[in-house]
Amino acid sequence: MEIFQGYLDKIENEEHRNRVQTVLLWVGERFPELSPKLAWNQPMFTHHGTYIIGFSTAKNHMAVAPERAGILRFCGEMAEAGYEYSKQLMRIKWSEPVDYSLLERMIRFNIEDKADCRSFWRK
Repeated sequence: MEIFQGYLDKIENEEHRNRVQTVLLWVGERFPELSPKLAWNQPMFTHHGTYIIGFSTAKNHMAVAPERAGILRFCGEMAEAGYEYSKQLMRIKWSEPVDYSLLERMIRFNIEDKADCRSFWRK
């Protein structure tokens, strides 16, 4: 996805960059109804103008941000997968596999839960 290329180019570690690119491409291919967007220097996906999911990187992990409602809904599954999480994001350590099934459920939940949402963030 060309929209994210500048962001990806700034990830110095090639393995990390490739992993983030793979996840972003997967989201775009699996959910063609979502619009890719770069905001706050982070790749994210929206649907009808509302935020669905975003990603960022840190030294030790890739962060997945499904908003607080997504964290609350899936925190048990995140823990089962071995992922750490906070109020707003889930951390996938670079050494951990990406649970695409969990990621898909999180995205589908947000698409359905925010179907009538007219703001970018949940209120």
